[in-house]
Amino acid sequence: MARPARNPGNGSRDRILAAAAAVLTEKGYAAARLTDIAEVAQLRAPAVYYYFDSREALVAEVMIVGQQWLRRHVTEALDALPPGTAALDRVCTAVDAHLRVELELSDFATAVTRNAGQLPADVRTQVGRESAQYHAIWRALISEGQSDGSIRTDIDPRSARMLIIGALNWAPEWWHATAQSIDLLISTAQSFIRAGLSAP
Repeated sequence: MARPARNPGNGSRDRILAAAAAVLTEKGYAAARLTDIAEVAQLRAPAVYYYFDSREALVAEVMIVGQQWLRRHVTEALDALPPGTAALDRVCTAVDAHLRVELELSDFATAVTRNAGQLPADVRTQVGRESAQYHAIWRALISEGQSDGSIRTDIDPRSARMLIIGALNWAPEWWHATAQSIDLLISTAQSFIRAGLSAP
């Protein structure tokens, strides 16, 4: 059975969403059943249909909430930096925030990265709109870095962005807290990204 979800809300609807995020993270879209979700939420299965018209509607909301959670956490981390922080340092802050929200703070974000490729086309379209807003943050960071001289200009910014986000999103598939601290993981990721992006 899936573990209790992280970030549960107080009401039944929030509990269902959090439970669905936990089940999607553990089992994936194809194997996630409403009965499993109801069990983790500690509700009867018919209660799920009181709040959501279908399994797909529930999954779509989980994925959208996951994208919003990740974007908000990264944005808040960037906004907390002192004015004038170099764009490459801001990229490293975004790396830290992304990994922490995926690996420590939210089943919602992990559910997104693990299930994005399995979704029906209509759900994927909805999630894609949220994803585009998150990618816009990274697009701006790399563009700012190439403008302020902290990020090299001889690389393709789109490729750099996709490679970075892809690597960060893959971390939940292999990282385990019992084998390595998250702080060491983050510092290693930042070192790799800084070395790859730094202007001479």
